[in-house]
Amino acid sequence: MTTHIRSNPFLDRLRAGHLTLMLGIRCSRTSDVVRIAHATGHHAVLVDLEHSAMPLDLAAQMCATAGDLGMTPFVRVPEREYGAIGRLLDCGAHGIVVPRVETVAEAELVSRACRFPPAGQRSQLAMVPHLGMRPTAARELNPALDAATIVQILLETPAGIENADAIAALDGVDMLAIGANDLTAELGVPGEYGHPAVRDAVATAAAACAKHGKLLQVGGITDLELLDSLAPLGVSPLQLTGMDTDLLHSAALSRATRFTDRWSGPHHHDDSEGREHA
Repeated sequence: MTTHIRSNPFLDRLRAGHLTLMLGIRCSRTSDVVRIAHATGHHAVLVDLEHSAMPLDLAAQMCATAGDLGMTPFVRVPEREYGAIGRLLDCGAHGIVVPRVETVAEAELVSRACRFPPAGQRSQLAMVPHLGMRPTAARELNPALDAATIVQILLETPAGIENADAIAALDGVDMLAIGANDLTAELGVPGEYGHPAVRDAVATAAAACAKHGKLLQVGGITDLELLDSLAPLGVSPLQLTGMDTDLLHSAALSRATRFTDRWSGPHHHDDSEGREHA
């Protein structure tokens, strides 16, 4: 089966093998986090609505900011909330990530929600942040947005992996991704990212992507050596550097440790006993 290979700067960058950094956004509530991502060399952001209570309005503002900065904003929508897809794309998202997809029918529903007719059923509009909010005729807007929109299907169950080839064959799908956290839980080996079953799943998805000219991302694994060992299977160089939640935690812990280590050093001492007897 021959499928359409979509070309846009972000996908072309990955196909060329260039390391591409993405920052996950879950707890932040202003576009400052997007500017920080840009200033620290990230190429993309992933606004996570699956695991947060962030409203669509804030997600849209972050996407529009990322686009203005020349970054590629993705949004992971809540499971099976397909009605949010069009609104997010209309307001500035360039990529849509849909979790826990298991069947071709589910993936096709996603892809059609992201494309204008005849390829899909996205509702028509004339003004979007991608084109500077300039009124644009459908004959120009529709093909431009269809080409710019990236659809990533997230496989997180054995059933999803089993259907990887048929899902990758869909014209409207640009990328597959493996969510290692959910997948290891589903496989009965939670958190065992180096388990042979995980490697087999990556190999299966990578083969499907290679067959149909699509790209594969692996998320949820922070062990860089393990990620390096999976790369030869056909994993793209799109790397999630972390979620803002875990980055904030690690930074806060590091900063707190600086103070506690200094306080317990030789130039500080506990004089509570002396105060008690004074």
